[in-house]
Amino acid sequence: MRVLVTGGAGFIGSHTVDALVERGVGEIAVIDDLSTGKRAQVNAAARFYQADVRDDAEVRRIVGEFQPQVLFHLAAQMDVRRSVAAPVFDAQVNLLGLLELLEAGRQNGLRRVVFASSGGAIYGEQETFPCSEDHPLRPMSPYGVAKLASEKYLAFYATEYGIKYLALRYANVYGPRQDPHGEAGVVAIFCRRLAEARPLTIFGDGAQSRDYVFVGDVVRANLAGLEEQAAEGAFNIGTGVETSVNELAARLAALAGVRLRVEYAAARPGEQRRSSVASRRAAELLGWRPQVDLGAGLRATFAQIAGRTNGSP
Repeated sequence: MRVLVTGGAGFIGSHTVDALVERGVGEIAVIDDLSTGKRAQVNAAARFYQADVRDDAEVRRIVGEFQPQVLFHLAAQMDVRRSVAAPVFDAQVNLLGLLELLEAGRQNGLRRVVFASSGGAIYGEQETFPCSEDHPLRPMSPYGVAKLASEKYLAFYATEYGIKYLALRYANVYGPRQDPHGEAGVVAIFCRRLAEARPLTIFGDGAQSRDYVFVGDVVRANLAGLEEQAAEGAFNIGTGVETSVNELAARLAALAGVRLRVEYAAARPGEQRRSSVASRRAAELLGWRPQVDLGAGLRATFAQIAGRTNGSP
């Protein structure tokens, strides 16, 4: 089997590539433009292509050369706030990038896509908590709109060309290797600032909640999407548990052993008030359930980011 992973030098992508290599699935290739990913995180057993998914000619060249049977599309512009400020750029990366890959893939034997969708932005302000995949889809940001449109395009390619797909609607993913210097990833950002004994900035009143799911659990969902060939469509991947930003900050400060200092700022546009997803469908059809609770996940994440901040690998 030949498996192509976009964003394979990044946070979720590099963990996924490591798991694919460990599982011995066959030949693995990675596409990443290294705008946020790190070359050092790419498993040595994978073939690496430095390329932008928006580059039509390069994507067609790579896909024609490697001829993947399975695509894990994890590359993304993942900042909701940036999507609001630059919706054209967001669509170029998150929507047109997918279409470039699908067009190249359908001409070169692509049979299955595992797509990183959103279990928060795609639903908008929820009516039920946690929500199922049947919840109305009312995205509040260009990022969410692009993820929803991507799922619709995947459904079209499945009907028209027989390319099966799973759209995994991740909740808020966190864990080791998450970039603490980027705009996305509040857990990583908080960990870095606490490790440096700096105050935390919370946008809004901090009562907004999210469903935090550990990256190792997300990787297991990705691989379940590869192994459960009969499963298709959209699947929520989360814990169903809401945690407020204020609670998250307090728990991380306790882990760091420092006094919590918080500076509150104006709420950011395009962000939801509450979010949590029910993963019953993933349990029934993929055999997937979250295994890492928030306490254990935060400890692992803080240890890795604090070690890096202090100069350790």
